Amino acid sequence: MSKKVSIQGYEGSFHQVAAQLFYGKDVEVITCDTFREVVKIAANKKESDGGVMAIENSIAGSILANYNLLQKSNLTIVGEVYLQIKQNLLVNPGVKLEDIREVHSHTMALQQCYDFLDKYKWKLVETDDTALSAKHIHQHKSKHVAAIASKLAAELYDLNVIAPNIHTLRNNYTRFLVLQREEVADKVQNADKASVNFHTDHSRGSLAKVLTKISEGGINLSKLQSFPIPGSDFKYSFHADMEFDSAEQFDHVIETIKQLTAELKVYGVYKRGVWK
Repeated sequence: MSKKVSIQGYEGSFHQVAAQLFYGKDVEVITCDTFREVVKIAANKKESDGGVMAIENSIAGSILANYNLLQKSNLTIVGEVYLQIKQNLLVNPGVKLEDIREVHSHTMALQQCYDFLDKYKWKLVETDDTALSAKHIHQHKSKHVAAIASKLAAELYDLNVIAPNIHTLRNNYTRFLVLQREEVADKVQNADKASVNFHTDHSRGSLAKVLTKISEGGINLSKLQSFPIPGSDFKYSFHADMEFDSAEQFDHVIETIKQLTAELKVYGVYKRGVWK
């Protein structure tokens, strides 16, 4: 039975590409306008089996608001996907480069492709979503308008990729988290990564003591992100991504650092994502 998951954006978005990479081509997606809606639907067992949510980008950095959404939810991380963001110029069948007068896409996608776009005198039109731009030129049968979007969007909306991989920076990856409700999430076999949130008593050297114990336990700290604690006097909690060799190794370190933290929560224990 195929999974049904919530994603941000429209059909053909990079969120859907990430969902397909994790669950397979037959995964059903529930499209959402906002990440808040993604989390809300992912947490509702009557609506979905979970969700897929972007959490950071190799160029733009962490999406801090999404960490906050995760922290307040009843969701757990069961996997991750690293997806290379490849932008493509899409047109309706029969349209040639010389026919194009406008290019529509999300502002970030346009910015990622300026080196290519600067070669032409096209009008650039900012939209809310890359995949939505592709859908609109398909619906309107546009002969003079192109869209910048994914190859999946081209497949879904019967468009031609007239110029593939037009993005300037090749090393542009987005990391997506695969989320399920805590009460139904299956234990991930051969897990080698975990996401943890903690805060210390904020005494001198307290964070250093925690980090030392993590290092002594042989665990690689692949990410450490600080967040202000709402209502506190400039105190912070910390999100840590930990990579390890065995579940026993991770469990031992967690038990050790619990004694040094005021609060600690494990967001998920899962397999490291492969860069696609």
